Amino acid sequence: MMQTEKLELTQEWDKTFPQDTRVDHEKVTFVNRYGVTLAADLYKPKGVQGKLPALAVSGPFGAVKEQASGLYAQEMATRGFLAIAFDPSFTGESGGQPRRVASPGINTEDFCAAVDYLSCRDDVDPERIGIIGICGFGGMAINAAALDPRIKATAAMTMYDMSRVTREGYFGSSDNKEARDEQRRAWAAQRTADYKAGEYTRAGGVVDPLPDDAPQFVRDYHDYYKTSRGYHDRSGNSTDGWNATGTMSFMNQPLLAMASEIDTPVLLVHGEKAHSRYFSEGAFAQLRGDNKELMIIPGANHVDLYDNRKAIPFDKLEAFFDNSFR
Repeated sequence: MMQTEKLELTQEWDKTFPQDTRVDHEKVTFVNRYGVTLAADLYKPKGVQGKLPALAVSGPFGAVKEQASGLYAQEMATRGFLAIAFDPSFTGESGGQPRRVASPGINTEDFCAAVDYLSCRDDVDPERIGIIGICGFGGMAINAAALDPRIKATAAMTMYDMSRVTREGYFGSSDNKEARDEQRRAWAAQRTADYKAGEYTRAGGVVDPLPDDAPQFVRDYHDYYKTSRGYHDRSGNSTDGWNATGTMSFMNQPLLAMASEIDTPVLLVHGEKAHSRYFSEGAFAQLRGDNKELMIIPGANHVDLYDNRKAIPFDKLEAFFDNSFR
């Protein structure tokens, strides 16, 4: 029997979006292949019998399930899907130590573990399981789709390729050995300092207050994570961020290396005005087959696809998964 951690799960509704009375909600847990117990919110359409199509949702990178992923999961449940929004390993209400550390391998596994859980539910059709990854977890979702054939369809919303941005900086601004060596030295020094101190230094969440010269995309992040619109006290982006060494393994591990071998349908959705749009365009260029699509939302920025219902193409998502599961 797989061992699970005992988690402290909040039972009251503490999401950044209102509860939909058309949907049943409960907290669930499942364990991944690394032994980390993950916490999730499960959303199921009320009064529906039989085996349902199912979706696992996670992201954005540094967020929690009470934010954008939960909004997506609940909305998809109103459209007939059983959907879970989960906190990745080491974050939110999920287990694992140390806290606030990310890993391309473990976070990809988190999606596969969600598929384990969904596949074994009596009310889920295991041949109709898909995943939705938001922001940095869009890249993780694509990696999971390249690894796990049980994932029948994948949507990546306003995706980041966390390997690429860690390795190259934004827009390739530090895409050279000298810059990467400088970053490696900084991580190495931080590791030594953390071990000596016996605790991990946090890198800080979204900057607050905003400096006068903050780029527009940083202002957009602030508008979501640092205001009542999207603030949550378990979210690293809303509070004190990842560990300072929390993302170092992305430097040497390219997430999308096997993206060209994904046979199942993939939908990439990005805002026209998003600073991160080039990540989806780069990922789309690596995909193969006529069941891959890149959808650009006119006028939308990166965080519009977190919670702006006028920008998020839920009708398209519903049709994409319905058609993919046929």
